[in-house]
Amino acid sequence: MAISNADFVLAWKNVLEQCQLKPGEQVAILTSDDSNMQIVECARTAAGLLGGIITMINLPMINGDKALSRDKSGYVGQTTQLGVNTSALAALKAADLVIDTLQLLFSHEQEEILKTGTRMLLAVEPPETMLRMIPSPEAKNKVIAANKYMDPAREMTVTSKAGTDFRCKLGQYPVLLQYGLADEPGRWDHWPSCMIARWPDEGSAEGIIVIDEGDILLPFKRYAADKIYLTIEKGFVTKIEGGWTAEYMKAFMDSFNDPDAYAMAHVGWGLENRANWTTLGLYDREAALSMDARCFAGNFLFSTGPNTEAGGTRDTPCHLDIPLRGCSLSLDGAPMTRDGVVVHD
Repeated sequence: MAISNADFVLAWKNVLEQCQLKPGEQVAILTSDDSNMQIVECARTAAGLLGGIITMINLPMINGDKALSRDKSGYVGQTTQLGVNTSALAALKAADLVIDTLQLLFSHEQEEILKTGTRMLLAVEPPETMLRMIPSPEAKNKVIAANKYMDPAREMTVTSKAGTDFRCKLGQYPVLLQYGLADEPGRWDHWPSCMIARWPDEGSAEGIIVIDEGDILLPFKRYAADKIYLTIEKGFVTKIEGGWTAEYMKAFMDSFNDPDAYAMAHVGWGLENRANWTTLGLYDREAALSMDARCFAGNFLFSTGPNTEAGGTRDTPCHLDIPLRGCSLSLDGAPMTRDGVVVHD
């Protein structure tokens, strides 16, 4: 159901206050021709009400001829002219807060901007989804509490009744804490979010991951019609076996002709009780990024492809996020989820 601009402006004002926006701060709102204009206009109104000094930056997209669809999550990191648009890049670096309605995620330019201390908030989900999952101190505290286990952990293991038996070492890369607020210098986040993840140590991921019927495949934004069996060896997916869904997944990854497309990327679990794995079936595939799927409480979310946002060197535009239900995830032997239910404090 659509929401009113009045309700959405109030939500934006709430979130920007939590992002520590102060009067006189420089706010850059980054757009492209396909940005959701309700998001853009309500964000601009709320930032103005809080005294932000607003700059609108519109960038054309590139590499559309290389992507297999208009969905920006299907071809990541190399999608704007920001790499050659030095004036726009300088303006974004000079901002205190960037509201990204374009999706710079996984780009080198995003990392450059964050290193200057600029805060950045991604906002590309449908407004009604954003309103349903407004970031809150409670959600932030959940993620921080989970990090008390994640940060010192040196091994993750994941099992499931479907047959998953996966393990990896941890510690080489930083923890990704997402709670929907860009509230510290140099912090990136995405409204809505409530999840925690980390990239495995290079070459350490091993085992079998079984994608069961009904589990979610992103960026395809579809539920698996049959089981998919992934063999993980030395940090890479080496086999994709199963029925037609497995064949579909493999054909998509093969199309990039890039070995890094098969690398294991971040692994973690969802913490958002307001998210629901069923919402994927209620939206047109191009209408949402599907953060419900990535964040619903108790999922095991694993991904493949790039690791540039963690400081790594894999810059492949092929990125899959796959949240699984019914998994049991442990850190150094301590259970975080059991059969798809969060069990840590």
